[in-house]
Amino acid sequence: MEAGETIGEAELEAAVNGRMCIVSRKSLPADALIRFVLGPDGAVVADLRRRLPGRGAHVEARRETVDLAVRRNLFARALKASVKAPTELGAEVDGLLARHALGALGLARKAGELVTGSAKVEAALRSGRALALVQAKDASPDGLRKVAALCRGGEIEVLRPFTSGEMDLALGGVNVVHAAVLAGHAGAAALKRLEALTTYRGASPGDEFDGRGPLPVQEAEAE
Repeated sequence: MEAGETIGEAELEAAVNGRMCIVSRKSLPADALIRFVLGPDGAVVADLRRRLPGRGAHVEARRETVDLAVRRNLFARALKASVKAPTELGAEVDGLLARHALGALGLARKAGELVTGSAKVEAALRSGRALALVQAKDASPDGLRKVAALCRGGEIEVLRPFTSGEMDLALGGVNVVHAAVLAGHAGAAALKRLEALTTYRGASPGDEFDGRGPLPVQEAEAE
């Protein structure tokens, strides 16, 4: 610790440089943290790829932790700048993670490592080629449950982070409800993005969405 530096400042510097969460002060793997930097306009922005220049502050990759860092104004101290992170920062990070995950799904499809359609998805699940099952969260619970039952009691992850409309746009289909992510480089990359988004939103991949957890609640249709 340098002369004149308080214990709190020294701990905070160690948290930043040592890849520790500035909220919990816990040392975590890089993939479990989100790096934040000051953008060109002086705003706090997420550096998901950890490539942007400048001093960085790391926060555990969970929405509730990012929101807490904003409420406590920890970014100003960690980045040593007179800045106040926007209250919607947590939502902005969610949007970034979602776009990255949807983009990765599209790349997996182009690489032949993702299939859609009930017949192809069910065949992939039965053959053992599938790494994960992605289902539209706004689809019929009965249909979701039927296909998820093929996931070998949780051996194959079931993830439901997107609506059917979002999956349509990412995968170039219509009424996409089920998609199987297959083994391969692009498939593994897509699964990693999906797991990051799921964890950020407060669920554990393979836990709530393993085919045995709660299914989406459907709103009653207007008569």
